[in-house]
Amino acid sequence: MGHGHHTTAHAPQVLPKDKEKIKKIWMTALILAVVTAIEFLLAFTMERGVLLTSIFVLLTFVKSFYIVAEFMHLKYETKTLIWSIVIPTLFIVWLVVALLVEGDAILHFRNLWQWYTGLGK
Repeated sequence: MGHGHHTTAHAPQVLPKDKEKIKKIWMTALILAVVTAIEFLLAFTMERGVLLTSIFVLLTFVKSFYIVAEFMHLKYETKTLIWSIVIPTLFIVWLVVALLVEGDAILHFRNLWQWYTGLGK
């Protein structure tokens, strides 16, 4: 038995270290942390309502597009591919907002009609 050799466990290391990539990852984490801190600050300082919700939705989209651009490397793709992803996403968001607004309007007018005709008693 080879008792003369002595091994110690070492943490795995990636060599050579790419300092530029490490700096970029930390910068991405910092940007996302700042946007999250802004969301956190607004959550405790603003009144609840449409403005706060709109700001949260906007900041969520900013973070999601930034994550997709950085970690899925979308910002290095051709502009045509980027627009083919962004434009349908915007249309889907517009569709959801339009459906929510129209649904609320229909509910409001149905309740108003029931009140007007006396059916809501």
